[in-house]
Amino acid sequence: MAFEALGELLDESLHLPLAGRTYTIPAPTAEVGLRVQAIVHAAATAADGGKVDDEVLATAAEHDLYRDVLGSAYDEMVSGGVSWPALKHAAITGMVWIAQDKDAAARYWSTAGDPSRLAPNRETRRALSGAANSTPSRGSTSGTSTRPAHGSGKGQRRR
Repeated sequence: MAFEALGELLDESLHLPLAGRTYTIPAPTAEVGLRVQAIVHAAATAADGGKVDDEVLATAAEHDLYRDVLGSAYDEMVSGGVSWPALKHAAITGMVWIAQDKDAAARYWSTAGDPSRLAPNRETRRALSGAANSTPSRGSTSGTSTRPAHGSGKGQRRR
C-alpha cells in the first residue's frame, strides 16, 4: 500500500476570525511545536504542584512565543490593529492547537478563554439535555404498602 503525501491529508493551518477578518495561522515548525509542548507540560506540572524544569522556562523567555505560535499571522494582526486581548487569545488558541488538536483549540476559542464556559454546571447540562424534568418518578411496583403508625387505633390488636 502506498502512502499519500501527508500535506494532502492534513490541514496544516488554523483559521481564526478576528475583527471582521480571518487570519490563517500556519503550522509551526517542529522546533516551535516541541517547545510549545514542553512549555505546556511545564505549566501543567507547575499547576499540579510539581517542580518545573528551569531550562524550559529560560528557553521560553528567550523567544517571542506568541510570534512563533502565530507565525506570519502575528505581523498581520499587529499591522491590522488587533487588540492585545484578541492577539493573546489567538496565540493561546494556537498553543492549544499545537499541544492538543484542532477540536481542543476550537473549544478554547469558543469559550473566550473562560474555562467555566467550557463545562456548564449540572443544572445547565440537565436543562440542555431535557433530562431533568421530563421523566416522571416511578411508583413502587412491589405490591406492598407501608404499615400504619402505632397508636392510630385502627387495626391494632390488644394484648
